[in-house]
Formats: sequence, structure tokens, C-alpha cells
Amino acid sequence: MNHGFIGFPKDFFAFFRELKAHNERSWFEANKERFRDSVQAPMSEFIAAMAPPLAKLSKEFIADPRPHGGSMFRIYRDVRFSKDKRPYKEHGAVQFRHRLGRDVHAPGFYVHLGPKEVFFGGGLWMPDSDALARIRSDIAARPGDWKKVVSAKDFLQKFGGVEGEQLMRPPRGFDPNHRFIDDIRRKSFVVGCDASEKTALSAGLVDDVSACFKTAAPLVRFLSHALNVPF
Repeated sequence: MNHGFIGFPKDFFAFFRELKAHNERSWFEANKERFRDSVQAPMSEFIAAMAPPLAKLSKEFIADPRPHGGSMFRIYRDVRFSKDKRPYKEHGAVQFRHRLGRDVHAPGFYVHLGPKEVFFGGGLWMPDSDALARIRSDIAARPGDWKKVVSAKDFLQKFGGVEGEQLMRPPRGFDPNHRFIDDIRRKSFVVGCDASEKTALSAGLVDDVSACFKTAAPLVRFLSHALNVPF
């Protein structure tokens, strides 16, 4: 597909390897122009290239290539409440979030690009208690629709199943013998595809990510329905 994106430059991953060894403000400031050229600019190009295939899945998810305030995650870590005081994230990341979602706790699609750690997928990570209750109730009330999502042949072949941290016990008010109690116990509902740095350096990345998102779309659609937002 002619989408204009030729892959991330080799220096993209080299930058993050060096950042890991020198995760400090002085090093980053000395390499800020390199960060803009080797990380921010190609990530913006990738996001722009993903807009057409994403729109084919749903027009409710945003592909905004702006380096600030768009689909690209900031490189700066929030260290206010963390014992880990490293100031910078050691990977690049993109969230194609729902237009009604104000933060990462909304259904969406995600791309993670770090040295030896490239993956992409979709779902909902650690929603708040109200959203979580709605999703659990929807799974309990619509087991047939949930089964269509998690038992689809292409879904199982690509992902193996839904992932996400689980409660030790069934949440209060839910039948412990429900056929999907393992999923009802979840605190996140995500799926993903692993890839390589080589893939990220190639023009084929857009097609691979698009194929993964297409297979994840029924899960994102179910989650959106549970939260009463359009897909």
C-alpha cells in the first residue's frame, strides 16, 4: 500500500538505547534536536499514515500527528509519585484514542516502540471503577456477543485470547459459575501483537499494525458498546 511511510530510521532505536544509558536532563538537552528528527518527526509520519486504515475501521478514533497534544505520548515521565525518578520514557508510544476519551482509560488502539520491545494492539487498560463495572455487567448480560468476539478464529490465531490483570476472586454481585467469569474478573481488557525492530524500520509496519487493529476491532467495539460510546 502506498501510504508514504517508509519505516522508522535506524537512529530511532539507537536514540532510546543511548537514552537508557544516559537518562538524565543534560544528555537529553544535548540530543534534543536528534530526538525531534529521529523520534518525533517519524512518529508523526507514522500516525498520519495510520489515519486512512484506522478510518476504515471506525471514524471514532483519532489519528492526530501533532507532536504535542496529539496521538503521540510525551517522552517526559510523571515522577511526582514514583520512586523511579528517571525523567524520560525509554520508548516511543502512540494511542489512537476514542474521540470521547480524555485519557488512556478509554477504548482505543496502541503502538509501543522500544528497543527489543515492539508491539501493538487494542482494548482498554485499567478503566475506572464505573467503566469496569459496566464492562463486567455487559459481559455477564451478553455472553453470546462476548463469545463471538473471544472465540473468533482469526482473533484466537492472532492473540490467543484477551489479556489483563485479574482479581483473585469474582467481583461482588457476579455469578462465580458464569461461563466467562475469568474475563469478568479482569481489570483490563487488551490484546496485542508482538513485532520486531526490523518490522518497525520497514514500510510494512503500517500494514502489520492495520491488520492487528482490524482483528482487535470487535473487542474494541464490544467495549465501546458497554460504555455507551459509538464505534
